[in-house]
Amino acid sequence: MAKMQRWRRGRTSEEGTLVEESPVEASAEASAEASEETAEEPAEETLVVDLDDVSEDEAVVEEAEEAEEEAEDEAVEPEAERPPLPHVPDRSGASGWLFGGRNPADVVPLQLLQAAHAKQAVTTALAMGLVAAVAGRPAREAGVVLLTVLVGQTILGWHNDIVDRQRDQAHGLAGKPVAAGRLEVGTVWYAIVVAFLLLIPLATTTGVRAAAYYLGSVAVAMLGNIILRTGFFSWWSWAASFALLPAYLSWGGWGGKAVGSAPEPAIVALAALLGVGIHFMRAVWGLVADHEDGWTYLPLKLGLKLGATRLLALSTLFTVGVVVALVVVGARVGLSR
Repeated sequence: MAKMQRWRRGRTSEEGTLVEESPVEASAEASAEASEETAEEPAEETLVVDLDDVSEDEAVVEEAEEAEEEAEDEAVEPEAERPPLPHVPDRSGASGWLFGGRNPADVVPLQLLQAAHAKQAVTTALAMGLVAAVAGRPAREAGVVLLTVLVGQTILGWHNDIVDRQRDQAHGLAGKPVAAGRLEVGTVWYAIVVAFLLLIPLATTTGVRAAAYYLGSVAVAMLGNIILRTGFFSWWSWAASFALLPAYLSWGGWGGKAVGSAPEPAIVALAALLGVGIHFMRAVWGLVADHEDGWTYLPLKLGLKLGATRLLALSTLFTVGVVVALVVVGARVGLSR
């Protein structure tokens, strides 16, 4: 049998021996080496699939996809805001019928009414009309007096809001359409001029002299809105304007040529004190703002010493006492000489 040569490695890489082997020995040795190589290779892993795990994985994947879709929807930029539609007046309801669907606060006549200090105007007008009626004046004359004083007080309220518009705006006072910019100053001045054109014939209805006294009273009050109102003599305009009111009543009658008589000096003095008392009562509500603005008028000085509550109580008591004195003196000596 033919022999085959084979290179047999030694223990080291440098050692080696060339030996002769028979074909049977070579075949046996090759089979042994193949089996050793097969034993050294790892066995292939068997994949076992659990159907329950597969279904759970599919559910997780579906939930993840839904979450991604929701995130994409949220990430979409919002549509640009559309420009507002033109205002269409709401003509349903009383406000729509009266004001054409506008906000009542934007209606100029209502703004003028708000700026007129309506409570003070109405109260003063009613008081003057009542005094005229108690003094024995006919109902028509008492009515004219009431209407005249109402217009005059409205003018004073408008003028006061014009003068104080910057202060009212700085202090953020509510209910001031001029300070808030909702009512233009020019509109208020126009209203004042128109009101004066109405006031003059109303005042002269009860006599020219009586009209002069009342128009003088309004002029003094308007001057007081500008001059000496922040200092010690802030009360002067209130005293002077109220002191002229008895003369307006005592000299009044019916018709432009009506002639009455001079008022009682005691009534004039008490009317002046009444004006001072009303000034103190009204000043109490603005003491904080006036103090911040550096005012030094008499009500503020007394308020710092006595406290606002005590000052209000004393001012109210003083004013009520003057009213009682006016009633007593008027009942004894009358309004005019």
